[in-house]
Amino acid sequence: MSKHEMLETAELVGERAARAEEAVQRLTRWHDDFPTPGVRFADLTPVFADSAGFRAVLDCFATCAPDADLVAGVDARGFLLGAGVAAILGTGVVAVRKAGKLPPPVLSREYTLEYGSAALEIPADGIALKGRKVLLLDDVLATGGTLAAAAELFVAAGAEVTAAAVVLELGFLNGRERQGDYPVTSIVKL
Repeated sequence: MSKHEMLETAELVGERAARAEEAVQRLTRWHDDFPTPGVRFADLTPVFADSAGFRAVLDCFATCAPDADLVAGVDARGFLLGAGVAAILGTGVVAVRKAGKLPPPVLSREYTLEYGSAALEIPADGIALKGRKVLLLDDVLATGGTLAAAAELFVAAGAEVTAAAVVLELGFLNGRERQGDYPVTSIVKL
């Protein structure tokens, strides 16, 4: 890639990120003490329901790992993001499910949340994951357990997580510190 092409690419990435950030800032609804007291919930439903806002988020995420050959979305809002970005990139998409939602055999990882614990699963067979380059998507990066557990699942299956991206990052919870060596992009960091 020439220097001119790299500058054009950087400008395009910057424009996409700015459009996505504006949409997320403008459209996110906040709910205090949900789902438990002390937790502030970011409702991204209005962002996803707005065609321009949703497209801005998807376009921004598609620039995070243009060499990915598989996109993974974490249950449940990550499913929407993963499917949209996979369609843009022309890749397949894998749904990273909550425990008990997939038939065996599965790969499973337990993790802690800011308000409890849970487990994630992916199929242990039926999808060729070994050697695949995965872009991992989720809605919010808080304490980092969900995203880290999802990444561990793909590594255990022989895939490489080349990048991860989230709509919102709650930086004060230090979730980024729990992530691997892959770059993590957040559209809005609080």
